[in-house]
Amino acid sequence: MAGLQGSGKTTTTAKLAKHLIEKRKKKVLTVSADVYRPAAIEQLKTVTKQAGAEWFPSSPDQKPRDIALAALDHARRHYFDVLLVDTAGRLAIDEALMAEIKDLHAAINPVETLFVVDAMQGQDAVNTARAFKEALPLTGVVLTKTDGDSRGGAALSVRQVAGAPIKFAGVSEKIDGLEVFDAERHAGRVLGMGDIVALVEEVQKGVDMEAAQKLADKVKSGASFDLNDFLSQISQMKKMGGLSSLMDKLPAEMAAKAGQADMDKAERDVRRMEGIINSMTQLERRKPELIKASRKRRIAAGAGVQVQEVNRLLNQFEQMQTMMKKMKGGGLMKMMKRMGGMKGLPGMR
Repeated sequence: MAGLQGSGKTTTTAKLAKHLIEKRKKKVLTVSADVYRPAAIEQLKTVTKQAGAEWFPSSPDQKPRDIALAALDHARRHYFDVLLVDTAGRLAIDEALMAEIKDLHAAINPVETLFVVDAMQGQDAVNTARAFKEALPLTGVVLTKTDGDSRGGAALSVRQVAGAPIKFAGVSEKIDGLEVFDAERHAGRVLGMGDIVALVEEVQKGVDMEAAQKLADKVKSGASFDLNDFLSQISQMKKMGGLSSLMDKLPAEMAAKAGQADMDKAERDVRRMEGIINSMTQLERRKPELIKASRKRRIAAGAGVQVQEVNRLLNQFEQMQTMMKKMKGGGLMKMMKRMGGMKGLPGMR
């Protein structure tokens, strides 16, 4: 993993580890050969743990070449499929960095040499790509921070100058915020057309299909939709990255109509609702009708909100409960058919 300091190289190393584990079913080891930046080694250790991969220890008093060779030997002896080597970056391109990374490359002879570049750098990204291309036989590019304001317009130039395909794109700061790069979808984002395919994938990834089916069966059987179910729906939304993350993937005109201020308010409302429900007892969640004045005061105090906020949540819950009752006995399918286009999805008739 090569690139300048601040390009998101260390985080991207962990994101790639997670991708390889979850999508390719690989056993992954990471190691940091960055002996210059304070806490670089510890940072990789932390994000590697979040990714569910294994980390090989190194220390600032070691030489990068020795670190990489020791990690490679460990990976082979313990049957790892992939070793990811996070190299040192600099604030600017210099001869010492390039000499070191060339030496490191020659020592371990990697299958892939990925150049990590910040999509928001603009022309600087192109200059950086040129320098790394001259020093290393790059096999791919990882474009980070494509969720920023620049939308990654530098991608075309970087691809041309680096002489290697863009293989991945960082789409959020979260550990799973790495996508296999798709030129058509990226072009849509740059042009403000949004990325509906990514939106669908985000929903599919975030939705717990088993939990959704249990809720559907519960509603169909006539059982009451309770506050535990309501909390589950809120949790599903959070798994999808929240409202603002989903809005980023909509076409620019639609996102503009929704408005960032409205999205921020909606995000805060969702967090507040979650806090209120978490302040309730299990009995109160199952039987919201028990929540009278004294209980409301206790719940409000526990969640750090006014009693009016508890009342508002209960009103919203009652509206959803009423809607769920209407869906009993096939009402949900009828509603989906009226919305149109649902019969093409698996399991929909």
